Amino acid sequence: MSDARRRLGAEGEEAAAGWYTERGYEVLARNWRVREGEIDLVLAGEGTLVFCEVKTRSSDRFGSGLEAVTAAKQRRLRRLAGIYLSRGDTGCVPRRTIRFDVAAVGPTGVDVVENAF
Repeated sequence: MSDARRRLGAEGEEAAAGWYTERGYEVLARNWRVREGEIDLVLAGEGTLVFCEVKTRSSDRFGSGLEAVTAAKQRRLRRLAGIYLSRGDTGCVPRRTIRFDVAAVGPTGVDVVENAF
């Protein structure tokens, strides 16, 4: 991956994290990695633990970031969330609701779909 693409991705994740913190969420983890993959953002707020996939685009020429989250990517994120929860480093209280969001970041801003899948 090129430095420019890495930088664009990091800027998108920062913008998405800002969107959540403006709404009272706490960022628990960014780019949480294990051998099986990576979770872009893990957030806590309003009794909910959110696993967020961030897709950043410099234009919509190749489709929106929302369209880029395939069924395979959804399955991988669910599997990674299970690993995250099993590690006990969630910072969450028991019986917290789990939610999967997708944040599409583009030239016009941040578009978050809560409960995307």
